[in-house]
Amino acid sequence: MLTLERATTTPDRPHSGSSLLDQIGHTPLLRLSRVVAGLAPAVEVWAKAEWFNPGGSVKDRAAARMLREAEASGALTRDKTIIDSTSGNTGVAYAMLGAALGYRVALVMPANVSAERKAIVRAYGAELIQSDPLEGSDGAIRKVRAIVAGQPERYFYPDQYSNDANWRAHYDTTGPEILAQTDGRVTHFVAGLGTTGTFTGVMRRLKAHDPRIQGVAVGPADELEVIEGLKHLETAIVPTIYDRALPDRHLPVTASDALHMTRRLAREEGLFVGLSSGAVVHAALAVAHEVDHGVIVTLLPDGGAKYLSLGLWA
Repeated sequence: MLTLERATTTPDRPHSGSSLLDQIGHTPLLRLSRVVAGLAPAVEVWAKAEWFNPGGSVKDRAAARMLREAEASGALTRDKTIIDSTSGNTGVAYAMLGAALGYRVALVMPANVSAERKAIVRAYGAELIQSDPLEGSDGAIRKVRAIVAGQPERYFYPDQYSNDANWRAHYDTTGPEILAQTDGRVTHFVAGLGTTGTFTGVMRRLKAHDPRIQGVAVGPADELEVIEGLKHLETAIVPTIYDRALPDRHLPVTASDALHMTRRLAREEGLFVGLSSGAVVHAALAVAHEVDHGVIVTLLPDGGAKYLSLGLWA
């Protein structure tokens, strides 16, 4: 019989009368029960469900921290437009938060991002600027830099790939949540590399708690393998917030393996998630099959609703 298990030490969510920003974080940690068949009895695999954030992804955490720090420092003022490059989720978070806080938002996205993500950011009132689809996220980065260089007085550019508030959001929230939800028993953390903020912040916090905790970084197997939200850092613009010495191990994943696991998670676990989630669970299970005991935690960045038009589940 299938059982659903949730970590019972999740901090309580803020009360219903609090602000939108207060609803970010405190996401559930769910134990995988069917895709883990064949593991040693003392091995547990848990997944942090980040689509429970109000904007539907883990990027709400970093976007909120970057904007709040910019407000506090005076870098973000009412006469400026928030602008950044994004493949989707951070853009949705900026658009949502801009609407809630009263700021104009402009987003540079590759033209081939899913129709759902374009529609969502426009629904929040953000301006969408499309970059060359063949250049991917790197092309969007180059385009936004050129726009800001041309009119620096008009924009506030958080630059999620270089902003320390990105990883600090996870050091201060995601990492402590994982420690609380596992009662400090976590032995491995498996996460994808995009902006690298999630992996960097969480692993710095977990290592501060116990240096023996292993960090496993996940990325596409090569530059031709396209997995939404993940970068092949060997051939891409490397985020300046990334610490190459931080991962204990790198695990490459193919797009086909990511898609296969994404479908399995929906059909066997009831978890309707995006491709990057399939990639990290595939990697987490690879680690789980190598050990005879451990508490392996991975992070599912977003839900699958933003990818329906891609036909991944047909």
